Amino acid sequence: TLNKLASITNTVLRFMPPETGERVFNYMGDPGEVALDPSLLHALYEFMELGFFHILEGTDHILFLLCLIIPMRSFRALIPVITSFTIAHSITLISTAFGLAPQALWFAPLIEMLIALSIVYMAFENIVGVNLEKRWMITFAFGLVHGFGFSFLLSDSMQFAGSHLFTSLLSFNLGVEFGQIFILLLVLPILNLLFKYIVQEKAGSILLSALVAHSGWHWMTERNDALNQYIVVMPEINAAFYAELMRWGILLVIIAIASWAMYEFTKYIEKRFN
Repeated sequence: TLNKLASITNTVLRFMPPETGERVFNYMGDPGEVALDPSLLHALYEFMELGFFHILEGTDHILFLLCLIIPMRSFRALIPVITSFTIAHSITLISTAFGLAPQALWFAPLIEMLIALSIVYMAFENIVGVNLEKRWMITFAFGLVHGFGFSFLLSDSMQFAGSHLFTSLLSFNLGVEFGQIFILLLVLPILNLLFKYIVQEKAGSILLSALVAHSGWHWMTERNDALNQYIVVMPEINAAFYAELMRWGILLVIIAIASWAMYEFTKYIEKRFN
C-alpha cells in the first residue's frame, strides 16, 4: 500500500529473523506479496516462474530466438545452436550474480544496445545467407550478451531469495530454458506450415527476417541514443582497477573453457547424426 503515497515510491525494509542476520529489502513501487523468509520450494518456484515469463515478455529475446529458428526448422539442427546460446547466457548470468560484471552506469545501456544489434545481425545473416554448421559460434557470442541482459532483472529480484541465493539463481536460469523450449514448440510448427502452404521457403525467410531486422534496427538506434547520454571515464590505475581486471580474467577463462566444450559437443553431434 505504500506505493499509493506518491507516483514513485522507494521502500527500504529491514527484516531481522531470529536466527540469522539482518536482511535489507529495497524496492520500487509495489512488488506484490513477498515472502521475507521463503522456503526452498517457494524460492525454486518463484524464480523459475520469473525466468519463464521474462522470456515470454521479452520481445527482443523472442525475436532473437526467431532469427535462430527461421533457417533451421528442426530440433536436431537446432540442438547445437540452442545449446550454445544456453551455455553462453548461463555463464554471464551466473557470473554477474557473483559480481564479475562491470558496475559502471553505462554498462546496462551498452548491453541493451548490443542485444538489439544481435537481432539485426542475425536477421541480416538470414537474408544474405548463413553457414548453419558454424552458426553456434556467433550464437555463443551473442548468448554472452543476452545473459547480461537477463541478469539485470535478476539482480533486483535476488533480494527476495532469502537464504537460497544459489538455488534461486539456478531456478531462474531453468525457467529461462523452459521459456525458450515453449517458444520453440510454439513457433516451429507455425513456420513449417507457413513455408509449406502459404509462402515459398526462401522468400518467406527473407521477408520474416527483414521484418525482424526492421524492429531490431529501431531498437538499436534508440538504445544507442540512450547509451550516448553516458560519459565513459577512463578508470584510475589502482587496486580496484586490478581487482576488476582479475574478475574479467576469471570470466574470460570460464568463457574459453565453455567455448572449447561447445566445440567438442558440436563435433560429436555432427558425427552422431551424419
